[in-house]
Amino acid sequence: MTLAVVTGVPGWLGTGLVEALVRGAKFRALTTAPVRVRCIVLPGADVAPLAALGDRVEIVRADLRDARALGDACAGASVVYHAAGIIHPHRIQELYDINVGGTQHILAAAVAAKAKRFVLVSSNSPAGLNDSAARLMTEDDPPRPYLNYGLSKLQAEWMVNDAHRAGRIEGVIVRPCWFYGPNQPLRQSRFFKMIKGGHPLIIGRGDNLRSMSYVDNTIQGMLLAASVEKAAGRTYWITDRRPYSFIEIIETVAKILGVAVRPRYLPSFGSDCARLADSMLQMAGFYNQEIHVAGELAASIAVSIDAARRDLGYDPEIELEEGMRRSIAWCREHGVEL
Repeated sequence: MTLAVVTGVPGWLGTGLVEALVRGAKFRALTTAPVRVRCIVLPGADVAPLAALGDRVEIVRADLRDARALGDACAGASVVYHAAGIIHPHRIQELYDINVGGTQHILAAAVAAKAKRFVLVSSNSPAGLNDSAARLMTEDDPPRPYLNYGLSKLQAEWMVNDAHRAGRIEGVIVRPCWFYGPNQPLRQSRFFKMIKGGHPLIIGRGDNLRSMSYVDNTIQGMLLAASVEKAAGRTYWITDRRPYSFIEIIETVAKILGVAVRPRYLPSFGSDCARLADSMLQMAGFYNQEIHVAGELAASIAVSIDAARRDLGYDPEIELEEGMRRSIAWCREHGVEL
């Protein structure tokens, strides 16, 4: 049976991918047979959700920052899905240690094991922010990394592309945007609670556009990136079918929660001030999640998935209202008061 290696487990996206791999996945765009999966898991992490998936799952305890710990972790694998990374660090150096150094080490292990393909889960941050909401970003746009997180993910992309061009491995990069869906992290639950309170904060007019990536849509894109021959050497945006305005996101969540909202509007220069403060903090090596998020709130981060639909046959099946309905149901099932 085919073997895949997955990093970023037991994280949100990685665990969903492992489940799809070991059970087989069925989307309109593709159907996959079950495969064996070797999960690269941090020492001390809770692996119960992975163990529950059965004997097709193998656990390897290793910190990606330690190249020696990986050893032959990729031996026998045909594809490596690298979904591990850090978005909100304690210190800026962690972005480079994990997002860059970790990619370097698992990529080297995949090359040494003669894996056929390496799928890197990147981000919207290497591309930066839209110049105008009227024009969606494409894969051909020059990179404009957004602060240190964007630069760390761009450097990871460069390494994968270099390995592909050198003929060492087939590299494919997928760029999801704002993740949402069941098994979400705490920050997404806080967003729901803010809306539940009835007075969510909107910086600017709320008409800025955001591309979002429902978790199952993202998994579909990753599976296609691993299996479609012409994807080798390419980068693809993997998101929902269309971008949503920020006010549409707020109103959709409010509708599902059954609350009426009266947003608090702040002028868009508030986001500019937060972005400046974020830049200054990061130059000093520090990071504050709330300031970082506020710096992006008035911006458009909206992309075109035309290339993924054309080359991969990518067909996102879940859109905002259904995706948020499932997210909120999951929260309530797991004790989050909404």
